[in-house]
Amino acid sequence: MYSAILSAYFAVHLLLGYCRGDLTIQVPEVPVIAIFGKDVTLNCSFSTDVNFSLGDLSVIWQLTETRQMVHKYSLRQDQQADSFVNRTALFPDELAKGNASLLLRHVRIEDEGSFTCFVRIEEHFSAPIELQLAASYSKPSLQLEPNKNLKPGDEVAIACHSSGGYPQATVQWHDGKGSNITENITTSQVANEKGLFDVRSVIRVTLEPNSTYSCLVRNELLNEETQALATITGQHLKFPAVALWLTIGLSICLLGLLVALGFVCRRKIWQSCEESKAEDGEEEETEARTAMKPLENADDKEAEEEVLE
Repeated sequence: MYSAILSAYFAVHLLLGYCRGDLTIQVPEVPVIAIFGKDVTLNCSFSTDVNFSLGDLSVIWQLTETRQMVHKYSLRQDQQADSFVNRTALFPDELAKGNASLLLRHVRIEDEGSFTCFVRIEEHFSAPIELQLAASYSKPSLQLEPNKNLKPGDEVAIACHSSGGYPQATVQWHDGKGSNITENITTSQVANEKGLFDVRSVIRVTLEPNSTYSCLVRNELLNEETQALATITGQHLKFPAVALWLTIGLSICLLGLLVALGFVCRRKIWQSCEESKAEDGEEEETEARTAMKPLENADDKEAEEEVLE
């Protein structure tokens, strides 16, 4: 019951705040996005069936939360707050047409927040408008840490740096295959003296030749993204002196072993061939002797027969 009464109260309050009598105030329903350092217009228009003169019109812009005056128009005179001096203006030629919009020049980060547009003709009426600030991030720069005396298998850090953006960015890392490797990163975002953010993101990887990594910095409010790629080639990798000489020594030893093994194999093959030839010669001689024995027996028998005769 209490919540229903409270809801009805706020509904009536809003209705009275935006529209009373014959006067209606219109402001954007969504936040206005302003680019840091640029000019922006906070639109506020009113309509009334009552005839009025500019002498009867008062327009006041103020910060909603603190109620600090930003700009005031009354009795055909403009007045600016000290913190907004030379940075605010109305549109004098449009006031009689119901245009109470505020021009805010060279917007700063501290300008972000809610503004309220007050219009008074006999009675005052008001409506709030939200201002959001945005700034694009610079193209990231990548740095390998350390960047000297590297060898395959080393764990290195790749640092990604982008600056001058607002609000805080989201950072993503991808490998050469496009896989998201954002879980292995450490990201810090620090505001500078202007309120803009400097982003530094670091990822640690195991060094491999011809590997690619990309750092993507995204501004969600502006729907912008910028990225940089880093490809680690074999030219970045060096073997330490000890490992180099050890590799050369092992290579020489291996080459010597291969030469010795080839010589031994060749000698073994030659010996096998010689032994095979010797065995073949002995077999031929044995066969010849065996073939001659029958002939010798036949000759002996013929000699005996001659003697008998």
